[in-house]
Amino acid sequence: MDKTRLRLAIQKSGRLAEDSFELLKLSGLKIQPNKSGLFYRVKNFPLDLLLVRDDDIPGFVADGVADLGIVGSNVFEEFSLTHADKQSNTLLPLGFSKCTLNIAIPSEQNYNSMADLAGKNIATSYPQILSKALAAKNITANIVEMHGAVEVAPKLGIADAICDIVSSGATLEANGLKSVENIFTSQALLLKTKSQLGPEKEQSLSRLLSRIEGVQACKETKYIMLNAPQTALPEITKLLPGADAPTVMPLEGQNGAVAIHAVCRESVFWETMENLRDAGATSILVLPIEKMMV
Repeated sequence: MDKTRLRLAIQKSGRLAEDSFELLKLSGLKIQPNKSGLFYRVKNFPLDLLLVRDDDIPGFVADGVADLGIVGSNVFEEFSLTHADKQSNTLLPLGFSKCTLNIAIPSEQNYNSMADLAGKNIATSYPQILSKALAAKNITANIVEMHGAVEVAPKLGIADAICDIVSSGATLEANGLKSVENIFTSQALLLKTKSQLGPEKEQSLSRLLSRIEGVQACKETKYIMLNAPQTALPEITKLLPGADAPTVMPLEGQNGAVAIHAVCRESVFWETMENLRDAGATSILVLPIEKMMV
């Protein structure tokens, strides 16, 4: 094993895996799969991928088996509450694979507040997060720990309610449940081991972070170009969303007219373009940005 190559643990399948691979692809990494399906090599960057179960990732990073990991903050929080002696650093929230951890009950039941859960049986794969949320409200309930198919617990008579990850809510509806409390909001995180990496790995990590931050910056960032009278420049500059000082160039043969180019770090909506037009702008173009070094 080359000790100068970073090792990144990611989920081996599912939405988080797909989003993680997309992030790495947008970061310019060319991934070479392995027949085993467990260990992938990046051909153009000193990085190897370890494909594992999501709930194994925090432990692998904490123990130094992997230098880095991409995992949902729900899994990381549950691991951290369970293993206070095994910790790692959170480098970046990645902004994808967003979901919530919700308490749900049968649709036909009434619900007023979390006090209604007192003395109830609640099935979950996240007993520590649920216990923390209940304790914060001084509520005592019986937590039934399950791994997989949590949503069927009320039908089977195992529990009165469930606490599970919700994305669209379709699974809850299909099982005759309704969400009544959101106790945790989750997204993908980039974790780093607390073990020393060495100078080569630290340099590679710095490059990788720069690329990831560039990908994140491109998501909402747009490049906007327009023409306008010089006199309208102050008003137009105010209307450009999240832009630093724009580039202003005189238009050839157009006295008093300028071309304005700007990087807008917020979404450019139709309303924004209409406001720019009303301020005197013409020939407004909004373009996506493929790559950005921040």
